[in-house]
Amino acid sequence: MSSAADSSEKKMISLKSSDGEVFEVKESVAVGSQTIKHMIEDDCASNVIPLPNVAGKTLAKVIEYLKRHYPEPKEKDDDLKTFDSDFVKVDQRTLFDLILAANYLNIKELLDLTCQTVADMIKSKTPEEIRETFNIKNDFTPEEEEVRRENAWAFE
Repeated sequence: MSSAADSSEKKMISLKSSDGEVFEVKESVAVGSQTIKHMIEDDCASNVIPLPNVAGKTLAKVIEYLKRHYPEPKEKDDDLKTFDSDFVKVDQRTLFDLILAANYLNIKELLDLTCQTVADMIKSKTPEEIRETFNIKNDFTPEEEEVRRENAWAFE
């Protein structure tokens, strides 16, 4: 192992969430985020890397994910799949916050995992069931709703 990789493995960096929480993380783990990696490579990172779009609770979950996946996955594939499956068993608000954080931090695998979870929540549901699942208000006017009922066969 090269000394550069070795120093990256041991070097700690601080990540500061939007609500002021600071997390100490190994650089080798944090660079699982392309956003953080580029900040480090471009010397934009001082003592603390501010992450204004990620709250502390969400950042803690993201770090938990990164620790399992970077720099190398710590478990066999089956264990990692179990971890990922359990990781996304959270309330909707947390899941959506994780999607936003994964997008902002540019963590493709986490973004794919969380978006697939939402896709699975939608799969095989009617528009009404989807609205209920995500607390979405029906924005059809009474006239539009009537047309929809009259032409229900087209939506089956």
